[in-house]
Amino acid sequence: MLKSITDDLVADLDGLTFGPPVTHVYNPLVYARAPWDLYCEKYGQGQRDVVLWGMNPGPFGMAQVGVPFGEVNLARDWLGVEATVGKPPIEHPRRPVEGFACKRSEVSGARLWGWARETSGTAEAFFERFFVATWCPLAFMEASGANRVPEKLPRAEREVLFAACDRAMFRTVEHFKPRFVVGVGRFAEDRLRAVLEGSRIEVIIGGVPHPSPASPQGNAGWSPLASRALRDLGVLGP
Repeated sequence: MLKSITDDLVADLDGLTFGPPVTHVYNPLVYARAPWDLYCEKYGQGQRDVVLWGMNPGPFGMAQVGVPFGEVNLARDWLGVEATVGKPPIEHPRRPVEGFACKRSEVSGARLWGWARETSGTAEAFFERFFVATWCPLAFMEASGANRVPEKLPRAEREVLFAACDRAMFRTVEHFKPRFVVGVGRFAEDRLRAVLEGSRIEVIIGGVPHPSPASPQGNAGWSPLASRALRDLGVLGP
């Protein structure tokens, strides 16, 4: 099922164009499809109680290794995911794709997967209840190499992009049949509400603070904040 969802999302996004200030767009579901498929094969089968949703790839995370919040060391050593990664068609000189050879650490991924390891011990134990997904697989970069978030795109570009990503999100939730869907950061939570509230899917929607270093909350100690938010939602016990 996830393979079909991925194939359809890639097809929906193929050919979309984005104007200035975006100069480069990466889709790791294309050039890093092998590790994404391995991640889904290992951890994406069957029902899950909780699905955590990120917004879109970070430059040193999913953009490198195809795994949501994919900090290289944790993806390889804790998740046990490693596979061949290619290159985007047009590579930004300041944001090369080095795959599992990337030496930079994705802070958001280190925090999220570090929290998962702290609370569950093993990846297998974590994925008995959880799955981690990404709403939009595209990474947008400006000429300087700065990240451009989807919500900052022009309206006409957003409408087509959001429609495709929302469809894939809905189908993914249908696949996992979770009790809880949790946005990692406000934007992801807002997309979950826009897509699922009032739909035929009955699910509890919530959010946790984003683990980005740009977030004051995240820098104050993200793990306890995430655990507290999940306890308040009913995902974790007291």
